[in-house]
Amino acid sequence: MQTENTSNSPQMPPAGTFSLSDSAAERIKYLKSKDGRPSLRFRISVKGGGCSGFQYEFLLDDQAPVEGDVIFSHNGAEAVVDEVSLGLLGGGMLDYTEDLSRAGFEIKNPNATARCGCGNSFSVQL
Repeated sequence: MQTENTSNSPQMPPAGTFSLSDSAAERIKYLKSKDGRPSLRFRISVKGGGCSGFQYEFLLDDQAPVEGDVIFSHNGAEAVVDEVSLGLLGGGMLDYTEDLSRAGFEIKNPNATARCGCGNSFSVQL
């Protein structure tokens, strides 16, 4: 399944979907261009662990999508999310921010009920 976020606004997507912000799309394209392999994919997954219960994992690899992977695209960039992780990320957005203290990808996750200070781990109420 592939979806396209055509909105320029940073509004959160509906539950069950996921989107990329303009800055996340630009950063993904930049990282892919630096590596030079056109087959690279930006993957987002949720793993057990971290100080709040779950943690986000970001990975660039050249593995083809498998059954259950969902591809989200925006402004020419793509992110692959497995359907299990999408259950915890649904309605969320991948963003990329840079400021004086840090630079990195961040998930704006409406399902998270708590998160750690660094933003890489979160918990949900089931």
